[in-house]
Amino acid sequence: MLCRHWLWCLALAASGALMAGCASAPRHPQGSTRDTASARKREQAGERAAAKAAQAHAHYAAGVIHEMNEEPEAAAREFYQAALQDPGDVGMILEATRFLLENKQTDKALEVAERAAAQPNATGEIYARLGLIYSQLGKNDQAIAANRTAIQRSPDSLAGYQNLFLIHLRGKQPREALKVLDEAAARPKPHPEFLLSVAEFYAALRLEAPTQTEGAKAKALGVLNRVAQLHPADSSLGLRLADGFNLLGDSTNAARLYLELMPALVDKPAERKRVRNNLADIYVQSNDHKRAAEQLEAMVREEPTNPQVYFALGRMALEEKKLAEAVEHFGHLVLLNPDFEPGYHFLAMAQIDLNQPGEALATLEKARKKFSPNFTLEFLTATAFGQQKAYAEALKHYTAAEIIAQATDPKQLDANFYFRCGATCERKGDYAEAEKYFEKSLQLAPDFVEAMNYLGYMWAEHGMKLEKARALIEKAVKADPKNAAYLDSLAWVLFQSQQPKEALLYALKAAELSETPDATLYDHLADIYAALKQLDKAREAWRKSLSVEPNEAVQKKLDSSGGK
Repeated sequence: MLCRHWLWCLALAASGALMAGCASAPRHPQGSTRDTASARKREQAGERAAAKAAQAHAHYAAGVIHEMNEEPEAAAREFYQAALQDPGDVGMILEATRFLLENKQTDKALEVAERAAAQPNATGEIYARLGLIYSQLGKNDQAIAANRTAIQRSPDSLAGYQNLFLIHLRGKQPREALKVLDEAAARPKPHPEFLLSVAEFYAALRLEAPTQTEGAKAKALGVLNRVAQLHPADSSLGLRLADGFNLLGDSTNAARLYLELMPALVDKPAERKRVRNNLADIYVQSNDHKRAAEQLEAMVREEPTNPQVYFALGRMALEEKKLAEAVEHFGHLVLLNPDFEPGYHFLAMAQIDLNQPGEALATLEKARKKFSPNFTLEFLTATAFGQQKAYAEALKHYTAAEIIAQATDPKQLDANFYFRCGATCERKGDYAEAEKYFEKSLQLAPDFVEAMNYLGYMWAEHGMKLEKARALIEKAVKADPKNAAYLDSLAWVLFQSQQPKEALLYALKAAELSETPDATLYDHLADIYAALKQLDKAREAWRKSLSVEPNEAVQKKLDSSGGK
């Protein structure tokens, strides 16, 4: 690993050697002999200290070179010797102990840190490092004492608080950990980076022990708001602040900060991409699809070959029923990432919703050639064949999907799956098999009103099990009393039960509530009027049915009634 201080170390080593070489330069004695002797002793002590410093920096520079050359054992020896030679050099001690700890030489790191802590003016950073080493050795009492000294000597340095926090967290003492964070958060004028770390620790503690750290989220947000009031100029701190708000669910502040950061990230594409992605997520979660799309489209302009962006755009377009856009985005996705199987599935779904079953089957055939058979592939294939009215082929693929799910994930065989199987059998004309599927669907979901209505209407349409049909349809109407389709089903089962007068009330209400003209609904209404001998109204309803959808059987009924 390349140490960021290696040039500095080499320079210091060189300057140390020069200092040692100049130590013998002649000096002019001044004052008394006693004063001269004292001065000489001080001078010699300084010379010895300078020589030791020079040797320390030479060892340190050698350690850096060995580290660069990936020679960890040699580097560890040199760093260890450097730290022993000059235990008062804080930066050198911290770097040496870091390397020794990373290379599992904890005992030597401890020796070095203890010698450094014994110096008269040892800093809080040294005591924090000593506390960290004690903690790694399982000496928690000594670790806590060292970190307390670190906080006392450097109260605005994070290291001591952080070490104490982690000690209590590992020791399953979340409330003690919370007290440490509260103590750190109480500092009057800390640096924004210090506060950001405290807020992040609050968030981590909340996830670790949510039931025992009540108020941790509010405290974290309070600290983040303090940072926001400081207006940190560093964009990296601004990103951490926005991420903190986002993590804690304050999407309003997070989005505002992300947007403010954008101009500062012009030359930082990775950070800019992450910010846009976070903004898109925030807007999607708040159902602000317009702003989400703005961020995603900007990402497409900046990185037009990123398949993930097309996936997000396609999902959003599919949800908004912008089906042509969804097909376009998912089409880009499978071109850019042909090995991403869900891309084919979503493209086929969009094509099916756009009533393009042929295109959907072509997409699914490409997937079939690349990937192993699976439930989704078979299910979507069955749906597309059903849309083409190729019901026998559709049932073949529904059966394949069922077999795969039984072997891999039976939860996929839900009420909706069996409902679709039943509807396909009904359209194929296999009413007995349809009945089995509908009943299985209702076993899985007894309140599935669409299945109740479909099965009840199928029975009514074919004059079968009219009492059961009426009971099912009445339950559907009770659950959704303004559903025109369910009201029409109830009207029809009453008509089939020779109760045209009662049927008329529901048929008229169905016609009133229907959002679009429905040919079947008007045909039923006409049949009911005809049964009640109201032929003028019957003819009018048949004409309306034919205006919506030409039908030979309806035309025959109109003609036989004397209509045109």
